[in-house]
Amino acid sequence: MTGQRFTEYKMVHITEGGCGTLLLGSSGLPLKKIEAELNRYASEGWQVVFQVLEMKRFWLFWQRESVIVTLGR
Repeated sequence: MTGQRFTEYKMVHITEGGCGTLLLGSSGLPLKKIEAELNRYASEGWQVVFQVLEMKRFWLFWQRESVIVTLGR
């Protein structure tokens, strides 16, 4: 850990698609979308500080995975 201090933080919440969850039971996180979003934020000077994966109930029987990323600069 570098001990770097950030003066600004941003939370990004990215969720797997609902159609894939309904049709396939699980479709996985959209990696290309995550990569594009993180690259866009990195070009604006943001750095990943922390990330967590979460599983949430989707409608009645399904679960949907999402990632919550904390960015700082």
